[in-house]
Order: sequence, then C-alpha cells, then structure tokens
Amino acid sequence: MANREQDQSTETVGARHDALRALPSVGKLQDDPEIRAVGVALPPTRLTAIVAAELDAARTAILGGTLDGSAPRERVLRRLRLLLTPKLTPLINATGVILHTNLGRAPVSAATAAAMADASLAYTPLELDLATGGRGGRMAEIEALLGTLTGAAAALVVNNNAAATTLTLAALAAGHAVILSRGEAVEIGGGFRIPDVMRQSGATLVEVGTTNRTYARDYEAAIGSETAALLKVHSSNFRVIGFTHEATIAELAALGRQHALPLINDLGSGALRDTAAFGIGHEPTVGASVRDGAAVTLFSGDKLLGGPQSGIIVGDRAPIETIARHPLARAFRADKATLAGLAETLRHYLRGEELTTIPIWRMIAAPETVLRDRAAAWQATLAGAGIVATLAVTRSTVGGGSLPEETLPTCALAFDAPVLAARDLTPDGFAAALRAGDPAVVGRIADDRLLLDPRTVFLDDEAALLARLIALLGSASTEKTDP
Repeated sequence: MANREQDQSTETVGARHDALRALPSVGKLQDDPEIRAVGVALPPTRLTAIVAAELDAARTAILGGTLDGSAPRERVLRRLRLLLTPKLTPLINATGVILHTNLGRAPVSAATAAAMADASLAYTPLELDLATGGRGGRMAEIEALLGTLTGAAAALVVNNNAAATTLTLAALAAGHAVILSRGEAVEIGGGFRIPDVMRQSGATLVEVGTTNRTYARDYEAAIGSETAALLKVHSSNFRVIGFTHEATIAELAALGRQHALPLINDLGSGALRDTAAFGIGHEPTVGASVRDGAAVTLFSGDKLLGGPQSGIIVGDRAPIETIARHPLARAFRADKATLAGLAETLRHYLRGEELTTIPIWRMIAAPETVLRDRAAAWQATLAGAGIVATLAVTRSTVGGGSLPEETLPTCALAFDAPVLAARDLTPDGFAAALRAGDPAVVGRIADDRLLLDPRTVFLDDEAALLARLIALLGSASTEKTDP
C-alpha cells in the first residue's frame, strides 16, 4: 500500500513538472498572432504584464493540480477580451419585456441621452448661480419640474430608489419605530428586503395587520411614544388578490397629521400618468400620492418614469430638507449627468410628448394592429430570402418589477422548432446564436419556438435584426445543402 501511494505521488509530481515545463515563455505568448491582434491597442509593457500574470496563475493552478499547460494562451485571450471589449454595447431587445432588468431596464429618449452626454463632456453650473456668481442649489431645476408635474413642494434625487428608501428612513426615523403593514414587508429584486433596510437605516420595524388585510385602525393602535413615521410600500412585483384590504394613502396621511407623524410612501416604479388608459392595471401615480397627503413619496427614475437610473424623493419641504441634510445624502446623491438626463425626461412630460418621445411609453402605447403589421413585414422580408417564419399572437410584459401579471397584446415573429431543425438548429441554439452576434439579439422561447416581439424593437433596429436573421438562417441553410 505504501509503495503504491509513493508511486502515485511520484507520478503526480512528474505530471506537474511536465506541465510546468510545457508552459510557454512570456515572449512566445506575447508573439502569438491572435494575442498580438487582440492586444494591439495596449502598450507593450502592459501586454507583457498581463501575459506574465496569467502565466503565474497557470503555474499556481498546475501546482494545485487544476490546470494543464495548454490553458495560458486561452486565459490571456479571455483576459484581453474582457479588458478591451466593451460589455455594455447596444443590443436588440426582442423579448417583448419593456422594462427588462437584465437588459438595463428603460432606454432613455434621444434628447435625454444627448443631455447626459452634453453634461458629461463639459463643465456645468451644477452648484453655481450664473446670475449672481454665488453658490446655487443642485436640485433647483429638478425641484421646479417635479413640483409642476406632481404638486410636491420639494424634491431630492439620489442614485436609485433603494438609496432613497434607506436615506429617508435614516433621516426621519433612526433610533425610532416605523409602522408598516405586514403585507408590505416585501422583498424586491436583488434581495432588497424592507425589514433589512429598516435595520440598516437604524429604524425599528413595527408590523401591523395581516398579510392580506390591514386597516388604518391597525396603524393607529400601534402608535406610541417611539413612533417616528408611518410607512406604506407598494408591492411592485407581486400582488395579493381575493380577501384583501389595505389602508389608503389619504387615510394614513390623515392619521399621520393627527399624531404629527410623516407618512412615507414608497411607490417603487413611480408612474406620472395612469397606466390603466393603455389596457393594463392601474399603477399608483406620484401626483396622487402627493395630493392624498403623503409627506414623502419615493420612486424610481428608470422604471415607469422612463429616465436614467435614479431614486426620487418628493414631498413636503420640511422632511425633504431634513433628508437632504443627512450625511448619507452626499453618499447617495446623483451625479450631473443623471440630473441633466432626468430633467430632460421630465420636460417630455411637461410638454405632453411622453408617448412619442420616451421609449417605454411609446412601447406601452403601441397598438396591436401596428405590431402585427411590423411582424408581417418582417415575415415577408424573410420569405423573400427563402426563410419560413410564422406570426404568433402573444403577450408583451411591462416587467422591471412593475405591474405584476399585467401584459399587453402583441404579434410576434415565430421560428418553430421543425423549421429550425431543417437547418440543424434548435430554438435554444438559435437564440444563443442571435445573442452571440453583433448586434446581439435577445428573443424569448415559448412553446418550443423562438419569438421576436416587435413591441420592444426600435424601428431603427429593424434592418439590423433582419440582416442577422438572414445571415444566420441563410448560412445554416447553405451548410445543410452544400455537398
């Protein structure tokens, strides 16, 4: 037994020694044609350092028994591509999910993007009053716009709504109790849990009512000497149906005024207009929250608002000023590009042009008949290239944690499994091939077919989408038929 173990140990040492000897030199790897082509933009010293680092990693892995001598070249190429190839490049969203979290949620309008670029490329009067030459307020423009659109007296912008919630609770309730319905102690995407946020902010959560039914009297019964605020949280990405009841904003705001307690309303998505007008469920609006008496209303700038990622806090001036003075406000505050883009997005609403200029609202408002015509035009173009596709009556999704279970009728271009199989493709394989190209195209698979929904495809991207489809299916067909 001892001899056998010794022999195995000797073989292992020998194998590692051979693998180490098989490693190429730094110079040989650096002169590899593909490595030189990928790393051509780097100074030679930088390329040498990357190659040397990956060789060191390879030696460490070999000594640990997890890597053979053929891997360093691939490791260097992967590292170079990671460093030199931008990841956040535009792609075509053909999933039909309007606010697709994995695809960056809401694309902004061209005017918003231009405003963000202009602010990034130059100095701006971010905190300068050009008229007096003195210090100016960085929220003045945003506050004026949001005041006009929502009726709020004051506003503050931070980097996302999670930050807005954390900051508000820390500023208004740290060391004290905040009353919340048990049915609203929710978790949203990324593991963001309201009870955890409460603890991080220093506030103490007091749950009242039940999961499905909570009344204003439940809040009132829980008010004590340590209570600092009442909190209402929109469920956002789920819905409780059936035997339910929740206290209204107006009821809780009146209760708060009676006990000199602010009502904090976390709306999440933050719609400025009624979604029910488009055949989907009603989403509480920011304006209604302000009118109904919430002292502070929190919402996102990059969901149903359709602007850049941000968290927006609006409400009465006294609590907003308290929040703005908190030390975390500086840590969470939005940068100049975000503020410029948000201001431009809000001007779309101010001018009443959001349905034509803000992409997500243009997508939400798109009639099914128009989408059917677009899908049929795609089908006809592909048919001219000898590619068979069908039309599928299906549903688009709002997504992004907004309007759970709410969908919109659409007509998608469908590639059925039998048609793809004739070209040696599967729906999954075809979807992967579309994602791998330039531009990447992301569709969705349902009922063993790949669907491409025109609702979320920009008109300017249609030519690129069709070119990708023809290139992929045409080449697959050629490979199948060539002798």
